Amino acid sequence: MLHRRAVIEAHPNLLKLYSARPGMPDTLAPFMRPLLHPNLVNGRSGDPALYVETLFEKRAILFDLGDITVLSPRKIQRLDHIFVSHAHMDHFAGFDQLLRLLVGREKTLRLYGPEGFISHVGHKLHGYIWNLAAGYPCDLIFIVTEIAASFETRAAQFRLKRAFAEEPGRSRRIADGVLYQEPSFRVCVSVLNHRIPCLGFAIEEAIHVNVWKTRLAELGLPVGAWLRELKRAVTENMPDEHPIRIATPGAARELPLATLRYAVTVTAGQKIGYVTDVADTAANRQSIIRLVQNADLLFIEAAFAEADAALAQERAHLTTAAAGQIARAAGVRRLEPFHFSPRYAGEDERMLNEVRAAFAGQCSG
Repeated sequence: MLHRRAVIEAHPNLLKLYSARPGMPDTLAPFMRPLLHPNLVNGRSGDPALYVETLFEKRAILFDLGDITVLSPRKIQRLDHIFVSHAHMDHFAGFDQLLRLLVGREKTLRLYGPEGFISHVGHKLHGYIWNLAAGYPCDLIFIVTEIAASFETRAAQFRLKRAFAEEPGRSRRIADGVLYQEPSFRVCVSVLNHRIPCLGFAIEEAIHVNVWKTRLAELGLPVGAWLRELKRAVTENMPDEHPIRIATPGAARELPLATLRYAVTVTAGQKIGYVTDVADTAANRQSIIRLVQNADLLFIEAAFAEADAALAQERAHLTTAAAGQIARAAGVRRLEPFHFSPRYAGEDERMLNEVRAAFAGQCSG
């Protein structure tokens, strides 16, 4: 499966090329509709929670599980993966609401967190009595994976039907930082330092395969459901001789993938980084930059103003300046700072200006 990184390495000017051609008509220009649509649930200063909707699908992903009371039940029920940076209260307190809403529904939800996370989830679940669990017609299953600094993982399952007793899962080692992967996207992880292990994440869409209708017409081919198979074959990097079946009313034929490549354009998928609650250390900076390199969008904490760097260091958080500098060094295209300390209530513009100045490479006064 081809992902954004491979496409960028092969075509380093690809994103610049397409963004520089805004006036081209839709029938000619290769276009990219992002699959992933992120939203900070509680804004820049509330509990961390990044809700990511997936285009065309009734499913969603959540990064961190702080207060989620503003999310509708419908949005919460769409969640199938939750990635938690660490179990401080403002990053994990939303679990109780999640649990209350999902009990009684047929649902499997996968949660990921740092070492010790299985125990944190288990203690949350066992804070309640489940003597009536067997009477529920539906089962609620939590599959929980924790990631050690060595990138070894341990998994466990908790089922409502078994009163959420812990059932051991399989262990594995993460390769190349890839924590989770499916055909449409993958999630990479880095273990960072907040005086406790804290996870940073990057979610990358697979490549976008865009069909040029004018080129289909040149080949004498119709638009139709068969294009899904063409896109899948390109995404999975099938060989040129791989046959594609083209079904049309009253007839069907096959053409090799090599012939049909002319009708498609491959563009890099979107990459989104999520980093919060990390100390400003050389090791953390290096790990974050590697994780979010060339991201289209980076959500990164900027907990303290530049003038309060000593306080940020004491509490193992980033300043506005550090957030901007890290994003600049990583070649990020767009930056969304968040997790501002409550001490800066009403000063969002000041904090944003400091981040922007550092991101632009400007020195502070």
